[in-house]
Amino acid sequence: MGEMIRPVDYYYIQVPDKPGEGAKVLGLLKTAGINLLAFSGFPQGKRAQLVFVPEDSVALVNVAKRAKWKLSPKKTGFLVQGDDRVGACADFMGKLAAAKVNVTAVDAVSAGAGRYGAIFWVKARDVNRAAKALGI
Repeated sequence: MGEMIRPVDYYYIQVPDKPGEGAKVLGLLKTAGINLLAFSGFPQGKRAQLVFVPEDSVALVNVAKRAKWKLSPKKTGFLVQGDDRVGACADFMGKLAAAKVNVTAVDAVSAGAGRYGAIFWVKARDVNRAAKALGI
């Protein structure tokens, strides 16, 4: 099947860094039928940042408004999906390095059945340069 890299919208909120906060937010998204292409959560000071990469940005924004979440402005990241192989991440990261694009953060995982996925972020000023370096 090869590899697909595409730009995606992402948003984040901050919640108290305590047990159950992530489950509460994800439960609300589940009830609302929001499909996430990626999700990440990590501590940030005394709070936690939850990052959402929705399949449908408009639907996520509407749920966030109803829930009265302080949602970040829309930002752009890149979703990578492909056949797992040795050096899969090294290939796209090498293209970005050659174009002198600094990657802010990256998460990757083997998805099983010979597949992998990754999500990475660059500064807003580097989104177009990253896309060009990756041929998208």
